[in-house]
Amino acid sequence: MSAPRGQFSSNIGFLMAAAGSAVGLGNIWGFPTKAASNGGAAFVVAYLVLAFALAYPALMAELTIGRYARRNMVQALRTISNGPVSRFFGGLTGFGGILVASLILSFYAIVAGWMVAHLAEPFATLFGAQEAAQWLTENSTQRNLIFTAVFSGLTMLIIASGVEKGIERWSTLLMPALIILLLLLIAYVLTQPGAFTGLEVYLMPDFSHFTPKLLISAMGQAFFSLSLGVGTMLIYGSYLSQQESLPRLGALVTLIDVGIAFTAGLLILPAMYVAQEAGSQIFSASGELIAGPNLILQVLPALFDTMGEAGVFVAIAFFALMVIASLTSSISMLEVPVAFSIENLGIPRRIATPVVGLIIFAISSTIIYNFDTLFGLAVSISTEYGQPLLGIALCIFAGWIWRRDQLLGELKKGHEDIEHTLFWKIWPWYVRIVCPLLILAAFAQSVI
Repeated sequence: MSAPRGQFSSNIGFLMAAAGSAVGLGNIWGFPTKAASNGGAAFVVAYLVLAFALAYPALMAELTIGRYARRNMVQALRTISNGPVSRFFGGLTGFGGILVASLILSFYAIVAGWMVAHLAEPFATLFGAQEAAQWLTENSTQRNLIFTAVFSGLTMLIIASGVEKGIERWSTLLMPALIILLLLLIAYVLTQPGAFTGLEVYLMPDFSHFTPKLLISAMGQAFFSLSLGVGTMLIYGSYLSQQESLPRLGALVTLIDVGIAFTAGLLILPAMYVAQEAGSQIFSASGELIAGPNLILQVLPALFDTMGEAGVFVAIAFFALMVIASLTSSISMLEVPVAFSIENLGIPRRIATPVVGLIIFAISSTIIYNFDTLFGLAVSISTEYGQPLLGIALCIFAGWIWRRDQLLGELKKGHEDIEHTLFWKIWPWYVRIVCPLLILAAFAQSVI
């Protein structure tokens, strides 16, 4: 017999948890740096449109399946299937989601560990421990193992406490802290020389930059920024009360995610041009942006060094922001395999969490010891192949396999007149046809 399931105690708790799942490192540095690499404000406009044209319908598919089945991804997709073949593929897709979520977490924990180490470095500097500070910022196997373990341990502690006392409580604490830190950093950076050049690039669209490549990149960012395709939102949907309106909650999650991604751009792009004004190189010799971890771990720390004593405190605030963003996403990813272990294998949460967490940490350790070979491979398999293919599968299950009367019945809970709304007239066929085609287009572009 499976253990009793948890449930979010309030709308705010769910919104903070779901937004926290979506708002991770990809939002804080992935979205702004993609914007900088793809025409600035033109990319932002495309992203905002596609977030609601693509991400919101796919998010609604996950939330609705999850709340209807009230099970983990494997059991949920089997529940809505109506024959042995579809149940088999439902189980296969569910297992795929668990594996991809675990693989994403295995490399995500490594990058988050870097953020924890860089958060510790200013404290070491304040206390005069220069050797320790240097070690914290050097890319060594020992450092990576230690801080990946620290971050993984924090994630496990939260998940072991359950839905309400773990995921909901910590998301409700961490998300406001993230927003406050983000706004404080924006206010500070905008006072620095060069900031308004970055702001102009970010906010003043040049529509000559609109190209198929820009649209595909914006489409991929819109889809991946909401943690779609691996079952995190399906699991969170399964913990929702049946009295809540899913279309309304889905729209709020999308708005919060897009809003924080946009706000992060108000920090990162001006900070990049402040760094350039201070003498740091933000573009390579070929004119391409130095993006990803290189931007976070090389360019911005160099900027903090130019700020004198204030730079230490700005660095603390910035890397605290990055650690919080990492943690709110990692807890949702760990919950995917943990929920399966609890419900399918009958393992208590306090045992399932460390067992699953240690297995994922073992994968992280293997990647660390073979970093040059395995890190990029893990990223590619999970985000370029796994997530889009799973996203297409989830849209097919919601649009083609699940009985339409059951789908409508679930959506009517908390929204009784939904069959007379514009949402019901558009969403079912949209998630059947348009969403899979858009995801397939983004997938095809990313692998060509």
